[in-house]
Amino acid sequence: MSVTPTQPSDRSSAQDFTAVFARLKPHMGALDIFLRKQLASFEPEIRDMADYCIDTSGKRIRPALVFLSGWQGDVDPLPDLVRVAAVVELVHLATLVHDDIMDEADIRRSRQTASRQYGPEAAVLLGDALFAHALHLAAQFPTTEVCLAVSDSTRKVCAGEIVQTLRRGTTNITREDYFRVIDLKTAELFRISCFLGSRLGGFSPAFVEDASRFGRHLGIAYQIYDDLADFFGKEKAIGKTLGTDLISGKVTLPLLALMDRLPAEERAGLVEEILGRRAPDMSKRLGQMHETGVFAAVAEEVQAELAQAESALAAHAGLAPVPLLMRLCDTLRYQVAALRTAPGV
Repeated sequence: MSVTPTQPSDRSSAQDFTAVFARLKPHMGALDIFLRKQLASFEPEIRDMADYCIDTSGKRIRPALVFLSGWQGDVDPLPDLVRVAAVVELVHLATLVHDDIMDEADIRRSRQTASRQYGPEAAVLLGDALFAHALHLAAQFPTTEVCLAVSDSTRKVCAGEIVQTLRRGTTNITREDYFRVIDLKTAELFRISCFLGSRLGGFSPAFVEDASRFGRHLGIAYQIYDDLADFFGKEKAIGKTLGTDLISGKVTLPLLALMDRLPAEERAGLVEEILGRRAPDMSKRLGQMHETGVFAAVAEEVQAELAQAESALAAHAGLAPVPLLMRLCDTLRYQVAALRTAPGV
């Protein structure tokens, strides 16, 4: 499968994404109001800390998936969709707080991480508090379905993070291991966002199942893109600390692809860096990625997942959510293409 991403000079994908989110403005506004109201539920001593995490500067892709999967047209958002969008956003924010502690990251959404702001000990408990409140909100639905689904997904997300953490500093990782971890830690929350959005939006079981599959493949594609951006992105554009994967000994698809392409002596040196026995040489490894075609190989994996995501919705082309969800695939292609134009890629 050859990679022919939209060129960044053609801004149609970016404009499509902007147009989609313009239609979601009332939905995101309702979500902001709902989340701000939740601050009163936190104890006064940690309310400012929760407020620091519940900001409006993130992409909010998961809430967008909830709203788009349950899309009924340009009408006021259903209260149930707003509530469940808040649930998945709080779970996501909790995972970010924990991720940044483990990665020792300084920047998230173009400002200090909660770990840097409050210290890792307090931050890990803050993440726990966000998780707990997400489940509290999920339990307020009239049936147990939402709470069961969210708690199941939250466990899977945490399991993915645990497995990835235990594998830091080791190279005994296969492609299958990598995809299993990102399926759990990232794709699961994309999947549950589409499941809950389409379910609460009143769509047929067939669409709910296929929308869930769409979300899973989109989530896998997004995580591969994010891992690619860790090497090829620019912190100012991405808005978070980059280069943490090699430094923390986290073997992602770009590193797996590089190890496959290096001669034995160079590969042994890279292994030493991943194991923490030698200081990582980011400049050298990035240069090797340029020379050996790692970018194109990993970008092709993103394209393959996006193709599967689009295929999942093919039977439902006439439903209102479908064209809007498809634009998210186009947008991710644009983002990968934008990385391609980075110097030296």
